[in-house]
Amino acid sequence: MAVALPVSGNRVQKSGFLEVFVRDRWHKVLANLNEETLTLSCEDLGDKVNLNGITNGSYPTSTNHPDLTNSPTTGVRTAFTDLPEQVPEAIANRKRCVKVVKQDVGGLGISIKGGKENKMPILISKIFKGLAADQTQALYVGDAILSVNGVNLRDATHDEAVQVLKRAGKEVTLEVKYMREATPYVKKGSPVSEIGWETPPPESPRLGSPPSELPSSPAPSLSLQGDRRCIPLKMCYITRGMSTPDPENRQFELHSPDAKHTVVLRCKDAASAQAWFSLMQSATTSLSSRVLAEVREHVGWSGIAGSREIRHLGWLARKTESEKQHWKPVLVVLTEKDLLLYDSMPRMKDSWLNPVHTYPLLATRLVHSGPDKGSPQQGLELSFATRTGTRLGIETHLFRTETCKDLSLWTRHIVNGCHSAAEMIKEVSTSCLYQGLDCRLIIHYEKGFSVLSEEEDGSVPKPLLSYPFERLRMSSDDGVRKLLLDFGGKEGEVQLDLHSCPKPIVFILHSFLSAKIARLGLLA
Repeated sequence: MAVALPVSGNRVQKSGFLEVFVRDRWHKVLANLNEETLTLSCEDLGDKVNLNGITNGSYPTSTNHPDLTNSPTTGVRTAFTDLPEQVPEAIANRKRCVKVVKQDVGGLGISIKGGKENKMPILISKIFKGLAADQTQALYVGDAILSVNGVNLRDATHDEAVQVLKRAGKEVTLEVKYMREATPYVKKGSPVSEIGWETPPPESPRLGSPPSELPSSPAPSLSLQGDRRCIPLKMCYITRGMSTPDPENRQFELHSPDAKHTVVLRCKDAASAQAWFSLMQSATTSLSSRVLAEVREHVGWSGIAGSREIRHLGWLARKTESEKQHWKPVLVVLTEKDLLLYDSMPRMKDSWLNPVHTYPLLATRLVHSGPDKGSPQQGLELSFATRTGTRLGIETHLFRTETCKDLSLWTRHIVNGCHSAAEMIKEVSTSCLYQGLDCRLIIHYEKGFSVLSEEEDGSVPKPLLSYPFERLRMSSDDGVRKLLLDFGGKEGEVQLDLHSCPKPIVFILHSFLSAKIARLGLLA
């Protein structure tokens, strides 16, 4: 049962039971949604919960770095990766002393399970790769911790073990013994604790923070309870039907800003899925304006990828002509003159300067907008297509939005962006051959077309042709290198050899015409 609650500050907007897809199967979780985070927790793990509220599932030994399992550079060793048969036979059931030097960030880098109340020893259930315990190369998931710096843990409760590990100094000596028979118990953990999510590393602060300043209170991705995961919604991509088949229309997905993690959730019916999806869409949309302001502040006056102003950004699903069967997440950024595509949310300024693709708005046009006719559920998928004239020909992209409002917003931004770019840039030119002469074609937003001869002696170019836009009757090209223009003049059809594919010039010409028509108040 899901319950919608009033919004105030960061209060819960919606709460209810969902299913999360982990380890190739569905698991029941309690979901709580507020304005900035989605919290998932397992209510029934089969382990008792002590009075302090810390489950006897797993406990991270560092309280000042709760995001260990979610760091893109930090993996985690569990009973599913440290298999019993991989542990040397000489180690099994033998006591060992292992010295571990705590790190400033990450502590020991382990999680523990068990305790006297569970009639189990204190067991290492997780080892975080790259951190202190992992660096010893002498500890294993399934090791029972017998003592810490000489403090006996053989009869300790889970809480007592936690406190001993907390109070241990910089250098910690662990007396351990590997127990193969404990592997099933260690594996019996919360599926939620295995959900990965990104954590920007310390050298890559969140947007808006000075380079030397770390966030004072980062949004936690892993709480002190090992059975709870708090997922920040800021620049999270909320979508449907991208990762797994959803014939019943009961699922929705969260994709992390770094595009490395996906959480798939399932509701009891289609109506519940739509309610959750709509609320999460609303939450991420309200956060996007804050992100846009932070990005503008982060990149400063230098702008990004040769542009000065970011006008709109957000996640879309994308297909190309060569990938018609698969939608992929893409971060789309619109500037005053370019359409930029990124595979993930850039964290550093240099990353903003290097998009995966850059398409000039002046050479780009919107060619389709509306429900995807190929969708099995007519009207559910809302898409628009763009075509860009490039030196290699026409490049087509199909983008999918999640709501009608988003579709309208993106298409309006692109069309208006093309027109604004035309009015801002005003003039383009390219070398060409006209009647065997080396010339330069100039297209000016206000003045129209000019073909000037290029003089070898450096003298002033001579105008060979000059026509305003209103004289253009027809334009065409051969798709290879020739541009044909008909002004109805005495010279007949003007044939220009542009030395390369004419599509960029053709698209720019059409953008100029479209912008001029829109300026007159007519539909372009």
